[in-house]
Amino acid sequence: MTEVSQATLDKLRGVSVATLATALFKRGLRHQVIQNVRPVQPKGRNMVGPAFTLRYMPAREDRNTLAEFRNPQHPQRHAIETCPEGHVLVMDSRKDATAASAGDILITRLMVRGGAGVVTDGGFRDAMNIGALDMPAYHARPSSPTNLTINEAIDINVPIGCGDAPVFPGDIVVGDDDSVIIIPAHLAEEVATEAVEMTAYEDFALEQVKAGETIIGLYPATREENLEKFAAWRKANGR
Repeated sequence: MTEVSQATLDKLRGVSVATLATALFKRGLRHQVIQNVRPVQPKGRNMVGPAFTLRYMPAREDRNTLAEFRNPQHPQRHAIETCPEGHVLVMDSRKDATAASAGDILITRLMVRGGAGVVTDGGFRDAMNIGALDMPAYHARPSSPTNLTINEAIDINVPIGCGDAPVFPGDIVVGDDDSVIIIPAHLAEEVATEAVEMTAYEDFALEQVKAGETIIGLYPATREENLEKFAAWRKANGR
């Protein structure tokens, strides 16, 4: 598993999912944004951390009664209790929010243990309480029924699909107030570095557009004069 440095994680805290999606698109990766998930409540800051995964499968009625929650090794409970500090718990809930992936007690426990965030392509119950937590959380929509209704938690820290995005344990998860993206760990450093550069230019371009400049030749930068203006802007703004 590729180790990603703290410096790289810090760079990713200051760039948008949209910018990261473009950087990955340049490298031929087009399906890394987790589809149809959104913040339970926007936090105004990025969620960043390595992925720790939980996989659900369709429930079979004789295996999924409330008695399953008495098992200390139940994969859902075990994932909450073993997700490493600083990691993001990513759940494959089969893109089905008709039953909850987890509720506020479990997600609060994940936060207290040092989790960096949680993502499901299903829904959370007690969503208002989860949204009030300091830890970022992302889902499709609120959902009150217990996960046992449709899902069986079956495996921990294995490759999964979440909202049509492939997620491998240790991949870097970045979420902003729009959405969530998965960066393959071996690409994280170069993508983070490029995204910081892209963000600087995007901030410059937005400032120019607000001042009345045309986007032609500015975004993308196809006119040399705009690159010269950008260089001066960077120097003046310490970027």
